[in-house]
Amino acid sequence: MSRFRNAVLTVALLAVAGLAAAQSPKYPGVGRAATPKEVAKWDIDVRPDFKGLPAGSGSVAKGQDVWEGKCAHCHGVFGESGEVFSPLIGGTTAEDVKTGRVANLNRSDYPGRTTIMKVATVSTLWDYINRAMPWTAPKSLTTEEVYSVTAFLLNLANVVPDDFVLSDKNIADVQNRMPNRNGMTTKHAMWPGQEFGGVKKPDTDNKLCMKDCTPEPKVASFLPDFARNAHGNLAEQNRLVGQQIGVDTTKPEAKAGMPAAAAPAAAAPAKPENAEAKAAIALLNKYSCTACHGVDKKVVGPGFNEIAKKHAGKVDYLVGKIKAGGSGVWGPIPMPPQTLPDADAKKIAEWISKGASK
Repeated sequence: MSRFRNAVLTVALLAVAGLAAAQSPKYPGVGRAATPKEVAKWDIDVRPDFKGLPAGSGSVAKGQDVWEGKCAHCHGVFGESGEVFSPLIGGTTAEDVKTGRVANLNRSDYPGRTTIMKVATVSTLWDYINRAMPWTAPKSLTTEEVYSVTAFLLNLANVVPDDFVLSDKNIADVQNRMPNRNGMTTKHAMWPGQEFGGVKKPDTDNKLCMKDCTPEPKVASFLPDFARNAHGNLAEQNRLVGQQIGVDTTKPEAKAGMPAAAAPAAAAPAKPENAEAKAAIALLNKYSCTACHGVDKKVVGPGFNEIAKKHAGKVDYLVGKIKAGGSGVWGPIPMPPQTLPDADAKKIAEWISKGASK
């Protein structure tokens, strides 16, 4: 028995020693230094000089297959989608490829600016696709798929030919054909070091205000409630994602400093927990359904409560739509087929068919 006790004590002491060694020397008792392997998983950015770019390659043809399966439902078959996301392709010419400056950027009458018109470095495309796409499953693309999708986009913009294979060996040559490669400056001291011809003196040299600071402005006017929705709901007149998200003008603005007499009555008793809804919503989050659908509001696709009103009680129909995807029922943006077990699809469908309550 004493041998067993000694063995347990020895293991415990080793565990404490290991924990002490793992703690950060800079912040004693708080965490530990990340291992090189852990850092490598996060250090995946690709710089304009292609530092960080992994070895690999991908063809335009392969990119088209990946695009149609994982990208087109949001960005359009030809990168032209304007329903939810800004168009990626369009507005560049063969002359732009020669000069490296997109002429349409200087036109005030041009209807819009696409990604390929603005982006100056091909590394930006590669890096963003690798880190953030697809929207519903970021970082899920293989290195070959990222090279391929990047090549396909460049082909749509007539930067590379149909039979092109993009790789870490020729990506620098492709950079020399980017339509807006000469449209970016590095003379702003925002990039550390001198790798890209940066300057030492920044264009601004503001100091933190520590005295005689400007007092906070006092808002002396506001939009009256009767005029708030005079031109329609602003929330419905802007994109559903991005910076320009309109406020819901169908509801009056909350007033600060509400007098106590106007304060709302005591909150109603909490509703009992809805176990079925909790389980269904957990599955929706697990399979990234909530990236495109809200429970009680539209995001990219309709809210689940809208679907519930239209298809109450139709469990089998809803299971089929979840598994097969489709388009045209709620608008032009298609929903891709969802790969999830039948049992999970049925749980979600049953919850929706009963009203999609929280």
